[in-house]
Amino acid sequence: MDVRFSTERLKKAYESKPERVRRYGAPAAQKLATRLDDLCAARTLADVRHLPGQWEELKQDRRGQFSCRLSGGLRLIVEPTKQPPPVKVDGGLDWQAVDDITVIEVVDYHD
Repeated sequence: MDVRFSTERLKKAYESKPERVRRYGAPAAQKLATRLDDLCAARTLADVRHLPGQWEELKQDRRGQFSCRLSGGLRLIVEPTKQPPPVKVDGGLDWQAVDDITVIEVVDYHD
């Protein structure tokens, strides 16, 4: 799957372990690298759906985005690069059709 980053800062955090650790702490940094490696190795978003991290489709003001758990309340937030994203007949996002994602942020949106 093609993985893009919404900012150069996020891309740098993925590419640099010291930067990840500085920004997110060691436990989250390791999980972030693993989750992003999983995305890069996947053919579609459906391939990571049942991997560790509890990938889920978000709702309300984050509709169209996906999250996965890193450490504590930190979440990796991604969205399909192609907009509007592919949907199934029932209106839900078609995980199988998403083969290009953009990393939006790493955040604790529960605060």
